[in-house]
Amino acid sequence: MKKVLFVLTSHSELGNTGEKTGFWIEEFAAPYYELADKGVFIDIASPLGGQPPIDPKSSDPSSATEDTKRFDKDTELQAKLSKTHKLADVKQADYDAVFYPGGHGPLWDLATDSTSSALIESFYTNNKPVAFVCHSPAVLKNVKVNGEFLVKGKKVTGFSNTEEEAVGLTNVVPFLLEDALQANGATYSKIGDWQPYAVEDGLLITGQNPASSKLVAEKLLNQLNSKK
Repeated sequence: MKKVLFVLTSHSELGNTGEKTGFWIEEFAAPYYELADKGVFIDIASPLGGQPPIDPKSSDPSSATEDTKRFDKDTELQAKLSKTHKLADVKQADYDAVFYPGGHGPLWDLATDSTSSALIESFYTNNKPVAFVCHSPAVLKNVKVNGEFLVKGKKVTGFSNTEEEAVGLTNVVPFLLEDALQANGATYSKIGDWQPYAVEDGLLITGQNPASSKLVAEKLLNQLNSKK
């Protein structure tokens, strides 16, 4: 059985706005079910362990999808989510791939988390897929392999500047994801706001926005299935 580690944010404050953030339910639920339904075993970790914060906007009916509705009724998965492992306690050797759901939370904690950066580097250098969606490519900000940014010269996508502008948080987030990826030498591409889009460059898989979550999981599953 293939094993994948999901890594979620522990950060709940949306800058200085007084509003809450966290991870985005669709970006967790859609890939989780896409993989789990195909027999993949999934563990969940976060920097602080325990219950990771859920972005309240992602549980709004306007953001609902079939996967989020399934999650809302899935008491078993909710119980599992409430007991995430501490990120410092998980080991790359125990898994076949790592996946980071998005939400704005990772911009504040995982983007600068040295444990997370080292974990991604370890997966990558051990020839294991690393996958990210929406805001979670932000966690690649400080990840280096052999002294160079992992994303340097790589094709990537992620939450675009125009999408950030559309949600009114351009001046709230600590940095703009699209700009940060390009600053580290990545070849960034996107399509229309809110459209499903994922990019695969070797072991690195990235998706643009919540609608891209399942697409990223499908690409990850294909990589897992191709590794005997």
